[in-house]
Amino acid sequence: MKKHTAYMLALGAGLVALSAVLYGLQITLFEAPRDTFFYLLQDLAFVPVQVLIVTVIIERILSVREKRAMMEKMNMAIGVFFSELGTELLRVFVEKGALKDGHLKELSGVKDWTGADFKRAARSSGKTDFSILGFNGELEGLKALLHDKKEFLLTLLQNPNLLEHDSFTELLRAVFHVFDELEGRKDLKGLTEADLKHIEGDLKRVCGLLVTEWIFYMKYLKKSYPYLFSMAARKNPFDPGASIEVKG
Repeated sequence: MKKHTAYMLALGAGLVALSAVLYGLQITLFEAPRDTFFYLLQDLAFVPVQVLIVTVIIERILSVREKRAMMEKMNMAIGVFFSELGTELLRVFVEKGALKDGHLKELSGVKDWTGADFKRAARSSGKTDFSILGFNGELEGLKALLHDKKEFLLTLLQNPNLLEHDSFTELLRAVFHVFDELEGRKDLKGLTEADLKHIEGDLKRVCGLLVTEWIFYMKYLKKSYPYLFSMAARKNPFDPGASIEVKG
C-alpha cells in the first residue's frame, strides 16, 4: 500500500514537472507568455466541469450499469437455488401444514398478481407465525435432502454477488444452520420435546424467510422474464393443482 502511494505521488510530481517544462518551452519558442497563460487559465476553468462529467455523471452511469449486472447475476443464483432446493423445501413445508389455508390460497394465485399483490403478500408473510408441527418423523428425510445439497449451498455462500442481498444471505444461513443442527444429531427419532421444539424454531425461521424470498423472486421474474415466470407459476409449490404442462 505504501509503495503504491509513493508511486502515485512520484507519478503525479513527474507529470506536473513535465507540464511545467512544456509550458516553459512554449513560452521560450513562441515568446507569447500572455497567450500561454490565457489558454492555461481557460483549460483550468474547464476542469471543474470535466470533474463533474467524469466523476459524477459518467461514474454514476457506470455504477448503475454495474449494479444492474450484479443484480442479474444475483437473481440467477437465486433462481438456481429455487430450482435445486428452495421449491422442494417449500413443498415439504406445505405438506406439513406450515401455512394456514388462507395464506396458502393467496400464494396459489401468484400467476394473476400485480405489483400491489406482491407487496401485500410479502408483508403478510413477514407477519405470519408459521406452524411447524409434525416434523418429528420427517427429520431424517430433511437431513438427507440437505446433505445432498451441502456442496451446492456452500457454493452459493461463497458467491460474492449474494453479499449484496441481505435477505437471501440470511435465508442461506438459516438453511445451513438447520443442516448443521440435523447433521450434529446421530438419532433424530428419539429427540426430547425440548430438542424437537428447538429444531422446530429453526425450521420456522427458514419457512418464513423462504416464503418471503420466493415472493420477491416471483415478482422479479414477472417484471423481467415473463416466460420464466410462466413456468415458475406452473410449478407453484403452494398450488396443489399446479402442473408444468400448459393447459388450455
